[in-house]
Amino acid sequence: MDTFARQVLNWFDRHGRKDLPWQCQPSDPYLVWLSEIMLQQTQVATVIPYFERFRARFPDVATLADAALDEILHLWTGLGYYARARNLHRAAGEIQRRHNGRLPADLDQLQALPGIGRSTAGAILSLGHGERAAILDGNVKRVLARYHAVTGHPGQSAWQKTLWTLAEQHTPQQRVASFNQAMMDLGAMICTRRRPDCASCPLQDGCKALRLDQVDRFPQRKPRQSKPVRQASMFVVRDSDGRVLLEQRPATGLWGGLWHPPEREAGCTPEALVRDLRRTLRLAPADADFNVQTLPGFRHSFTHFHLDIEPVVIDLPATRSAQVREDAGWHWYDGQRELGLSAVAVQLLSMAREV
Repeated sequence: MDTFARQVLNWFDRHGRKDLPWQCQPSDPYLVWLSEIMLQQTQVATVIPYFERFRARFPDVATLADAALDEILHLWTGLGYYARARNLHRAAGEIQRRHNGRLPADLDQLQALPGIGRSTAGAILSLGHGERAAILDGNVKRVLARYHAVTGHPGQSAWQKTLWTLAEQHTPQQRVASFNQAMMDLGAMICTRRRPDCASCPLQDGCKALRLDQVDRFPQRKPRQSKPVRQASMFVVRDSDGRVLLEQRPATGLWGGLWHPPEREAGCTPEALVRDLRRTLRLAPADADFNVQTLPGFRHSFTHFHLDIEPVVIDLPATRSAQVREDAGWHWYDGQRELGLSAVAVQLLSMAREV
């Protein structure tokens, strides 16, 4: 065991996190997998309540594989990056069919599952199965990049390759689960992106970035590009019973598989939308007397673009035929059924309730 690993483990024994809800004894690869997927680009404090609800509803691979995607997306609502939830469901099905309901203890087999990359697979192997495997999540990248003063930024393949080599070199043969957890804890608690607590770091004596007095320089930031801005009109269509018309998004793409108020290109008028939906809503030609309210617009930002949203509430007249075909991707939502909704959909419905 090298000095680096020894110092990290000594720190972990005194200060590391050991009471996270997925840290079970004996370890459970399923819970490690679930937590690792949720923790991708999401902080621990945000993940914990979602994880607890998921564990209660889906205690094992079998229950997750057998669940309806809508049920999974409903519990994921607000956590973002919904492809993670869809991949969880797909992977659970494959684990059930190909691996007898147990996550494999093999790096290649794990990486063959939807949504599992090299670092997630390493976490499952080490934290869940007790096997030696390196990890390289965002926190670990930051610790290694600073300790070794690795130039470059995460968007460069050579930078990634260098850090993987370093991660493999430092990962010990013994206590690998504790070491990997310690590396994540160090990045989250000490070697933070802003204002790192170098005085409390167990690696301070050997840290090249600290020696150069350039800790804030590492890792270098990926050159920032201005995000494009898109516009869209989103319509909260309500019937005479107060139900809201939702449309299911395509399985792939933005908010894939989620239920959402109808979205059209910016500038689409309520009249045009109702004409478009007339057959879906089974409105008679005379049913054109509807109330329209335009709400304050807002911006929702994604990783690669901003979306400027114009919300419009449309209250339809009383009609005897308000049923829609759910097999065609429509649903009158009364708040009772558990559906997967995007954060924007939740915000739109909340805004509409105020008018």
